[in-house]
Amino acid sequence: MTASGSATGRGTPRLDPLAVRRLLRDEGLRARHSLSQNFLADPDVLEAILDEAGASPGDRILEIGPGLGILTGALLEAGAAVTAIELDWRLAALVRKRLSGAVGRGSVDAAAPGALTLVEGDALDQDLATLVPPPFSVVANLPYHITSPILHRLLDAPPRPTKLVLMVQWEVAERIAAPPGRMSYLSVFVQYHAAVRISRRVPGDAFEPAPSVASAVIVLEPRAGSALRVPPEADDDGLWALVQAGFRERRKMVRNVLSRQLRIAQPRIDAALAGVGIAGDRRPQTLSVEEWIALRAALDGADG
Repeated sequence: MTASGSATGRGTPRLDPLAVRRLLRDEGLRARHSLSQNFLADPDVLEAILDEAGASPGDRILEIGPGLGILTGALLEAGAAVTAIELDWRLAALVRKRLSGAVGRGSVDAAAPGALTLVEGDALDQDLATLVPPPFSVVANLPYHITSPILHRLLDAPPRPTKLVLMVQWEVAERIAAPPGRMSYLSVFVQYHAAVRISRRVPGDAFEPAPSVASAVIVLEPRAGSALRVPPEADDDGLWALVQAGFRERRKMVRNVLSRQLRIAQPRIDAALAGVGIAGDRRPQTLSVEEWIALRAALDGADG
């Protein structure tokens, strides 16, 4: 999904489907289904995104998918230095034209308040961690098919963003924020690294053209320090190998799944589960992040 439209300032976004349609027509553009382009046309949703981003002078923001540039413009007006990645060369050209002053500032000093650095290309082809010096936050409008890989790139290793404000499909937001009982590998991974909050459900008619599915604004705040980190005797790679093994058969009993997938003797799995108070007949999707961490530590202890 892509933010779009025209605005006179941070507090007065002028958006509606007709205005977006008119802008696209005037610029000789149309939404490209192959790139999952649906342009935000609801000022209340735009304002909610801006409020969550909380940009202020001196902030550095990585924006993925600037679209027609209204959200970009509002972030710049707030004083942020924005680095924006746009896959569609037509939209990149429009953003460069509409925000030429900010692009000019960015060519002189990318960190200056109100400076824009525009990167043309696929976000999946970029080394995201090196595009913006830390500390930085992320604002992104993520199509379904790149949500998981982008989150892995942003959260898996430092420097991590201080905050991520994301527009994603509603079902993806539910997966990311799922409680124990409906967990997936993605929810465990994201919740291990960040506190997760769904800020707002966004109906399809908030976009032009309107998609057939709802979206959501979701906020991730990466954890500082050692919160929820694996203990020293364990390691992240070992934790993710364990979680991946569990979710290969997430509706089977965890004791059987882990024994099969990890090729570990059943008594050792049973002892580790009992040691951390996890019933062996539970399903992997019911385990919390903390329980996965504890189980990994118990299995590491059993190695000795």
